[in-house]
Amino acid sequence: MTIAESFSEFLINMTYDELPEQAVDHAAMIIASTLASAACGRHINSSQIVSDIEIQRGGTPEASVWFEKNVRLPVIGTARANALMSDAAASDDSDLRNIVHAGTPLTAAALAAAEAIGTSGKDILAAIVVGYEAAGRIGEAIMPKFDYRGHHGCMGAAFGPTIAVARLYGLNPEQAAHALALTATTIGGLTKAANTSIAREYHAGNAIVAGISAVQAAMRGYTAELSIFEIERGFCQLFGGSDGTVILEDLGADWDIVTDMALKLVPGGHPYHALGEAGANAAREANVASEEIASITISRPGMTKLTGPRHPKDLIDMAHSPAYFTAAGVHDRMFSWVHASQEKIDHPGIHALIDKVTVGAEPTANAAAYRQGATVSIETTDGRIFTNSVFVPRGAGCAGIDWSDVEEKCLALMPTAPLGNKKINLILTKIRNMPELDNASDLTACLV
Repeated sequence: MTIAESFSEFLINMTYDELPEQAVDHAAMIIASTLASAACGRHINSSQIVSDIEIQRGGTPEASVWFEKNVRLPVIGTARANALMSDAAASDDSDLRNIVHAGTPLTAAALAAAEAIGTSGKDILAAIVVGYEAAGRIGEAIMPKFDYRGHHGCMGAAFGPTIAVARLYGLNPEQAAHALALTATTIGGLTKAANTSIAREYHAGNAIVAGISAVQAAMRGYTAELSIFEIERGFCQLFGGSDGTVILEDLGADWDIVTDMALKLVPGGHPYHALGEAGANAAREANVASEEIASITISRPGMTKLTGPRHPKDLIDMAHSPAYFTAAGVHDRMFSWVHASQEKIDHPGIHALIDKVTVGAEPTANAAAYRQGATVSIETTDGRIFTNSVFVPRGAGCAGIDWSDVEEKCLALMPTAPLGNKKINLILTKIRNMPELDNASDLTACLV
């Protein structure tokens, strides 16, 4: 069998009861995290534009647009609009290997499809777990060259909604394999566009459209080249220079949603979360005024210079500024959701510290332990040095995720939907009890 066929057989035939409890729990957490990010992003212009397009396009009312009363659209339009909300806020989740926001298109597609066909909470959770596995393993097969060559992470993320919706729609393994192949020949996106513009969240919508369209075609008999992942000039060779065999290695030995997924518990780009965290830790230990700080030094594997905007002016700049994350963490001795506000982005005290941030030598000890981690050293004007290392950011599945952190995130972001605390707690209760949910609409009906 081809890679697509073998992979689809594993993913489609996997049952809920065979999945590890932690993997299922993380799937529920991804739902909560994505909804929180969407609540925060629904007012962002890029999200509003795409929602308006899909509402005007209309069609069969199959699934609910989140946080909108009586707005139901076809599955693909609903999922695209909802994914844009979450990705626009960039407060969702990341795969720590490649910083792909896999959870947003996966959750948006799974909830829309599940609502349309009236499936259960267990089916949704299983679809998200195996969808994350599809996105993660195919994404890993093209790492790191896809990024070096300028391709965006949506190249892997698109396979999440493909497999999740294929399962929910009841495709057999052969049909699902054709859906994977169709997605492989469809998806595209450029990192340079995503790093500096709202094209980034547009890519999330493209991942939705590619994945769901492929499923809808394959379930009607549309076919594609099933050896697309391993053939010469196929998906894996073209984008990653590999033969794709890593996709099938040790299937079921562990699950990417446990080992590689990380929820965002603070805003902005996931590669910089550890900088804010380590900076805050070092600043609390130093316990000196900002004026008494002479220099701030960043150290992490592979980092030789500061990237992104040094002095951010808006949310897009802030999300890609390691200097801002570090300086803000040091200045406030914490880094949280408030640091995405314009007040903090413009704060003169933070900008004064940004000018003191430099990049030091890469760490030589325990370098493999850094999974988007970082070390920050603060030198005071009297010559003392305070250093802190964070090897994985808070919210990383490999380090364990607490539901209390997920709930705190929802209570911080969901009021912008707007939703009151009573409704937010009801939503969280339903998500935590997803295995007992009879119908997806029991959850989606609460999102207004």
